[in-house]
Amino acid sequence: MIKREAYMSRIRPFIGNDLVKVLTGIRRSGKSVMLQLIQEELIESGIDPGQFISLNFENMSNVQLCSAFALHEEIIHRAAEIGGKVYLFFDEIQEVADWEKCINSFRVELDCDIYITGSNARLLSGELATYLAGRYVEFVIYPFSFREFRELYHSIFPDADDRQCFAKYLTLGGMPYLANLRYDDAASRQYLRDLFNSVELKDVIRRNNIRDVDMLERIIAYLTANVGTTFSATAISRYLKNEGRPVSTETVLNYIKACTDAFLFYQVKRQDLQGKKILTVNEKYYVADHGIREAVFGGNAKDIQLVLENIVYMELLRRGYSVTVGKLSDREIDFVCEYQSKKLYVQVSYLLASEETIQREFGALAAVRDNFPKYVVTMDELDMSRDGIRHWNIRDFLLSKEF
Repeated sequence: MIKREAYMSRIRPFIGNDLVKVLTGIRRSGKSVMLQLIQEELIESGIDPGQFISLNFENMSNVQLCSAFALHEEIIHRAAEIGGKVYLFFDEIQEVADWEKCINSFRVELDCDIYITGSNARLLSGELATYLAGRYVEFVIYPFSFREFRELYHSIFPDADDRQCFAKYLTLGGMPYLANLRYDDAASRQYLRDLFNSVELKDVIRRNNIRDVDMLERIIAYLTANVGTTFSATAISRYLKNEGRPVSTETVLNYIKACTDAFLFYQVKRQDLQGKKILTVNEKYYVADHGIREAVFGGNAKDIQLVLENIVYMELLRRGYSVTVGKLSDREIDFVCEYQSKKLYVQVSYLLASEETIQREFGALAAVRDNFPKYVVTMDELDMSRDGIRHWNIRDFLLSKEF
C-alpha cells in the first residue's frame, strides 16, 4: 500500500484536534485507504485501535444507520463503552441523511477526533457551513501522481524503466485499484468504464435528479473531448443545437456544475495578466483522471498534447497550487500557478519539433516581465532551456520533489 506521504504530511498536524477532517475527491481515488493510513499512524503513536469506530456507508450492512438519528444513537452507545478519546471514521458520509447535524452533535457530546470522506463537493456547502463553520479542514484526494504510480508499477514490474512506466501511465491513468489488476490493459479499461458509470449514475444523475441523461452524456463527451481547450457554455449550447439537441446555456452550466461537484472535471478560469483580473468567459476544463478519458472515450494518443496538459494540471493541484490560465495580449500561458508566496508559469507542449513551436512556447513566457520561475514541459529528451526559461522533460517534471 502506497503511504501517500504528500497527503499525510498535510493531515498530520490536525490529527488529535477537534477540527473535523474532511477528505473529498472522485470515487475510488483512495479516500478509504487514507482513512486506513491515518489509523495506522494513530496506532504507531500508541493509540489503542479499540478506540476506533469506523463505518462505510456504502456497505449495505450499515444501511440502517443512514439517518442522523440512527447514527447518533449507535455512536453514542458504542462510545460509552470506550475509555478515553474516541476516533470516528465515516466513509462516504453523504449517504447519511442530515449527517451534518449528527457530526456536529458528536463534536459537542464526545471527546472525539472525527474523519469523514465524501465524493461530492457539495459536502462542504449548504448546511455544513451553518453547523460546522470554521470547525473543519478539507483535503482533496486525487488519483495517483506519476511518482505514486511508478512506485506501485515498479513493485509489480521491477525491470520496467521510467519511459515504459510513463507510457502505461499515459494510457491507464492513476486510479489506485489498477495495481490489483496488474495494469492489464483490458481489465483496467473495463474497471475504468465501470468506475465512470458509477460516478455518472451515483454522483451526478441521482444526486442532482437529472432526467435528461442523454443530454448529460453529450455534455460530458464534449468536455472530455475538449479538455484543455478554451470554450464557453454558450459554445456547447450552440454545438448541441447544431447536433439537433437544443439546450439552454443555463442547463449546460447546471450539468457542468454537477460534474465538477462530483470531481469528474475541474474548471480552470482565465486570468488577464496585464489587468490582474479573472476573466468571466471561456474557461478550460480538465478531467480528474486521464485514464478514464481513454477507457471511456479513447483518443489519448491522438490528443496527446491535451492529455499532457491534463496530467501537468492535476500534478499542480496535488502540490497545492491554485491554477489559472494566463492571458497576455494575444498570447496564452497554459498555467499560472500560485501557492502561498510562490508563483510559477508553465507551458506544456508535446514536442518542440520546429522553430515555430519553440518560439511560441518560450515566447509566451518571455513576454511575462517578472522574476518568478518559468517552465516549458514536453516529451523531448534533449534540454532546450534558454533565456532563463527552464525546459523540462515531463517525466522529470512530474518526479521532481519541488519546482
